[in-house]
Amino acid sequence: MESKSIALENEHDIAVARNEVRVLAVGLGFRLVDQTRLTTVASELARNVIKYARRGRMIAQPTRNPAGRNGLRLIFEDSGPGIPDIGAAMRDGFTTGGGLGKGLPGSKRLVDEFEIESAPGHGTRVTVARWA
Repeated sequence: MESKSIALENEHDIAVARNEVRVLAVGLGFRLVDQTRLTTVASELARNVIKYARRGRMIAQPTRNPAGRNGLRLIFEDSGPGIPDIGAAMRDGFTTGGGLGKGLPGSKRLVDEFEIESAPGHGTRVTVARWA
């Protein structure tokens, strides 16, 4: 399976990203519960890109770990305003956008690997991975 890059610019693109993640997860042999986890994460992180940066992209990379297990790595990147305090953004309930403050910390709980890189004025890159 090849990597897919999906532009994130509007609400429709969130649905496209979710669908692409589901199709890849099925093809990689993920159980239904893990397909749901991955599509939820894709939805949350794609929504963050659009809400805070206006545009960016999701890269979905089928992968395999050293033990031979299939996995899916999702990268969400934008060149938006960045996150001034990543520690605060990762706390449940913290929000700058009027939401519930569950997006980033909730997404982290649904995946096996989670990494966030961001700096004010330089955008944000969130990389997650889940193993089948």
